[in-house]
Amino acid sequence: MTTFATAAALSLPISLCRTSKVNTKKGVRGFGVFAIFGEEGGLVEKKNTWGTLFDVEDPRPRVPQLKGKFLDANQALEVARFDIQYCDWRARQDLLTIMLLHEKVVEVLNPLARDYKSIGTMKKDLAVLQEELAHAHKQVHISEDKVATALDKLAYMEELVNDRLLQDRSTTESDRTSPTPSTSSSSLDNVKSKLPRKSLNVSGPVQPYDTYLKNFWYPVAFSTDLKDDTMIPIESFEEPWVVFRGKDGSPGCVQDTCAHRACPLHLGSVNEGRIQCPYHGWEYSTDGKCEKMPSTRLLNVKIRSIPCFEQGGMIWIWPGSDPPTANLPSLEPPPGFQIHAEIVMELPVEHGLLLDNLLDLAHAPFTHTSTFAKGWSVPSLVKFLTPASGLQGYWDPYPIDMEFRPPCMVLSTIGISKPGKLEGLNTQQCSTHLHQLHVCMPSSRQKTRLLYRMSLDFAPILKQIPFMHLLWRHFAEKVLNEDLRLVLGQQDRMNNGANVWNWPVSYDKLGVRYRLWRDAVERGAKTLPFSNTK
Repeated sequence: MTTFATAAALSLPISLCRTSKVNTKKGVRGFGVFAIFGEEGGLVEKKNTWGTLFDVEDPRPRVPQLKGKFLDANQALEVARFDIQYCDWRARQDLLTIMLLHEKVVEVLNPLARDYKSIGTMKKDLAVLQEELAHAHKQVHISEDKVATALDKLAYMEELVNDRLLQDRSTTESDRTSPTPSTSSSSLDNVKSKLPRKSLNVSGPVQPYDTYLKNFWYPVAFSTDLKDDTMIPIESFEEPWVVFRGKDGSPGCVQDTCAHRACPLHLGSVNEGRIQCPYHGWEYSTDGKCEKMPSTRLLNVKIRSIPCFEQGGMIWIWPGSDPPTANLPSLEPPPGFQIHAEIVMELPVEHGLLLDNLLDLAHAPFTHTSTFAKGWSVPSLVKFLTPASGLQGYWDPYPIDMEFRPPCMVLSTIGISKPGKLEGLNTQQCSTHLHQLHVCMPSSRQKTRLLYRMSLDFAPILKQIPFMHLLWRHFAEKVLNEDLRLVLGQQDRMNNGANVWNWPVSYDKLGVRYRLWRDAVERGAKTLPFSNTK
């Protein structure tokens, strides 16, 4: 049930700049910059208040001269630092290009200038400038990607130096020529490819769930689905439970097995806040105590119950053996949103694989070709931008904010513009939004209870349309079925020994962090990574 797309990670090829079409001595009055472009697009002269922004020396004459046939740790770091300096210098040149083109557009549109130009001449001038401006914007975007990739490589090399891994590894000999920006980057990639690659191992049949993973609050139902005279049978970590409301209206969760003859209680009914077994009529309260035994004397009998609480329109349970925490995470939609759909599904897939899918947006234009992603183009690069220690962030180039909230929730806010035209705007710049909540409750090792909530900050009239909830459910199931056929295939391969996380790439960042978080939980770590959860 994910939303949105995309591509492969950009390496760090650094090439010499293109010959610029901008060659002017016109001052940029709006920015307080005076600049002249030479044939290579370099900045020849600049002054005034913004001059220091562009007063950066061209680093190309200072390419690191690497000695010997081996690329040691210090040389690798020098190459990485040079790549970052070059990217920074190139990005400043691209920015200045855009500023100068902006000034040209202003000049063309100047009312005084229009008096001396024909409409045809103006259209021609604007068309040329529009093309140059689009190219400059694209070049800035590429430069930003190169800087980000260079920083990643630098951090990687520094980590290896600190761990003294480079000194312990032997490298193969290679012929080297005088380095250029592009060959320096290639050398760094070669060194990185020879070093141990960090990956995740998620393979083999799903093992029994560790007790540590149970010590969290789990949403199991929507409040609107639990009436006073109804019950909801659920399975949590391969144990059967049943949820119902007591005499005071508060929810309770008890073992879905009668103490008398092990009959499933959910086949019975709820009478005056007690659940009645359909076999011999024994009745249990929300704390599991048997309060009524027809046809025999009352005995002191009790079945298991677990902490159950209601908050934010959801029913929560605590299946773990540790004392429950005092606070429940908030899953309510942001202010200004109205809930339009709440859907519950039982899916034949392990909950971790489903979370992997929900935290991944790059698959949309390949998987959801008959639903929401029909006709989408595939961007050249997709990034997930997040704090160093966070489980939340936002996607670029798509207007989507996303968060993994332990232990099994995914929240996303999607900015809606024109269908198929989502690139170029962030979430805040969109006027309308869709908010989604996915809860992946681990029912068993091969089954997940999915709770899906959809909220909108527009079109409240949709809530008044009869049977609209059926339409939402139909669409949600259609999207989910596109995912399920693939995830079920993954699960089959995983059970036979394949590693479903064998080769993570840059846009897998949030999914990788979820897996690292879960590994730490299952190891019983006192401090969990990427979150404040202990």
